[in-house]
Amino acid sequence: MGISVVVITKNEEASIERCLRSVNWADEVIVLDSGSTDRTVEISQKLGARVSVTADWPGFGRQKNRALEKATGDWVFSLDADEWVTPELRDEMLNVISRPDGPVAFRIPRLSSFCGRLMRHSGWWPDYVSRLFRRGAGRFSDDVVHERVIAEGKPGTLREPIMHETYVDLDEMLQKMNNYSSLAAQKMRHEGRKAGLAGAVLRGLWAFIRTYFLRGGFLDGREGFMLAVAIAEGTYYRYAKLMLPDRK
Repeated sequence: MGISVVVITKNEEASIERCLRSVNWADEVIVLDSGSTDRTVEISQKLGARVSVTADWPGFGRQKNRALEKATGDWVFSLDADEWVTPELRDEMLNVISRPDGPVAFRIPRLSSFCGRLMRHSGWWPDYVSRLFRRGAGRFSDDVVHERVIAEGKPGTLREPIMHETYVDLDEMLQKMNNYSSLAAQKMRHEGRKAGLAGAVLRGLWAFIRTYFLRGGFLDGREGFMLAVAIAEGTYYRYAKLMLPDRK
């Protein structure tokens, strides 16, 4: 039961080696790059990945579907460049795909770090993501951001987590917040949604309360507070950008 790992990249030289080395057991590893200006492509090729480069960026969902089209294995496992697989998760995945009568897709818990701390609360754990599915039985939604796997039937659930280094420091967090809030506003605008200033402020405030208090962010120490503030800011900017006219 061959397994293809697909990874989409752009300027990921700081994390791509860890990612790819963690899946060197796969039958094939496909990296679809969208114009990196660093050593991402070079590193990926050196580690044995099958690398292609696209001239445009259609959004996360469509780019992942492009990578999916290049897969030849019976099963597909989608991994982000800032994620990696433990030996325990590898063994669990190889075990479940060997069962002919099992589900055609699986969701996997994801354990993420924020500025060096693994977040066990704040709504970030277990953070199930659908990443493993039988080729031909699933695909990615075409969403520009926050894409998801659309698969046949009810997915199974694995126990071992994907490891995820979300933000190394606050500089990276601010850069990603700006990018993702713009993409989220673009997606909502495309869906015909509207926003006002009061709604943007209230949604940001609610995001902080939900993350820090209701989801136990205070149990994650100072990083829990910082994360709650970051989520609140990202939520506010998402709706504030939706409120303002799109000048692009």
